[in-house]
Amino acid sequence: MEGNVEERVIERDFGELALNMGPQHPSTHGVFRLKLHLRGETVVSVVPDIGYLHRGVEKLSETLDYDMLPPIYERDDYLSPTANSLAFVLAVEKLADKEPTKRANYLRVLTAELQRVSSHLVAIGTFGLDLGGSMGGGATLFLYCFRDREKVLDLMESLTGTRFHTNMNQIGGVRYDVYPNFDKDVLKLKDYLEKQVNEYRTVLETNPIFLERTRDVGIVTPELAKEVGASGPVLRATGVSYDIRKNKPYSSYEDFDFNLPVGTRGDVFDRYLVRIMEISESLSIVTQVIEGLPEGPINSRKPLKSALLLKPPKGAEAYAAVESPRGELGMYVLSDGSSKPYRLKIRSPSFSNIALIPEILPGHLIADAVAILGSLDPVFGDVDR
Repeated sequence: MEGNVEERVIERDFGELALNMGPQHPSTHGVFRLKLHLRGETVVSVVPDIGYLHRGVEKLSETLDYDMLPPIYERDDYLSPTANSLAFVLAVEKLADKEPTKRANYLRVLTAELQRVSSHLVAIGTFGLDLGGSMGGGATLFLYCFRDREKVLDLMESLTGTRFHTNMNQIGGVRYDVYPNFDKDVLKLKDYLEKQVNEYRTVLETNPIFLERTRDVGIVTPELAKEVGASGPVLRATGVSYDIRKNKPYSSYEDFDFNLPVGTRGDVFDRYLVRIMEISESLSIVTQVIEGLPEGPINSRKPLKSALLLKPPKGAEAYAAVESPRGELGMYVLSDGSSKPYRLKIRSPSFSNIALIPEILPGHLIADAVAILGSLDPVFGDVDR
């Protein structure tokens, strides 16, 4: 009988372990629960559980006038507020046949790209924190990215009076115009951030631990990405060169020259790489906006009064989409002829992107699950709405 007990223990099948990750886990980037089924430390299957941050914003939209709603949507994807309000005002402008001025379009692009830079800095910084101190400086990367993001928010505050939820977009135009010497502040920020981004890339892309934890991990194929409706950096990392700013230009994006970074493997590393390269492209767009800013008014509508409440024709419907930092953010609006939407539906990129989780997590270790989730960059105000 000698050795039999040990052998029986070794041969025994302990089966699967169900482990709850979240809904208050730091690496879920919001209130999100993953039910992981494990065999040892390997993920066998996963069940995502959303809805903890549901705000009922689509139903709320039926109770407020069109002109009251843009600030409401800025609380959905709270890392890129301007993208939400921009998608809404574009849809309503289609609905009511209201054309914004050229200057307003340029200023919309300006704030959208500054917030894209801000959002990507959060994504990269928190991603470094997710990977942990074992990566060698993960916490340092987080602090550096947030330090540099503060400079973007300072510029937004100088422009709009608010660092984060800018209330920049209005139906027919924008609320704020540039101030004297704003161009100098933008160029100063651009020069600083380009230097910092190059430093981040040097540090991360020569770090063997970072490369080991990101290369060939969480691979998404172009076919899978299209099947679940993934978009943004998650889609482009698979090699698909699709961006609404290029493929279906809005707000005068056709006037600007910029590249679309794409990946080759669709893994965690490529998703990081696309985002950090997009920062440089966004800074280039912001510079082009400043250099070519047209003259003219910033809004095509008269000052808002109760007698001028917007009332699109009954039965009119419209859909407009923007390229948010997370992908295609769309708004569908249906009018009943009143000053309030009859129905509004949001197409959020984070919701579609996290549909990849049950497909790409199985077969990876728990530590890889953290890296994969961070590389998807979900915002759960955007998921749950």
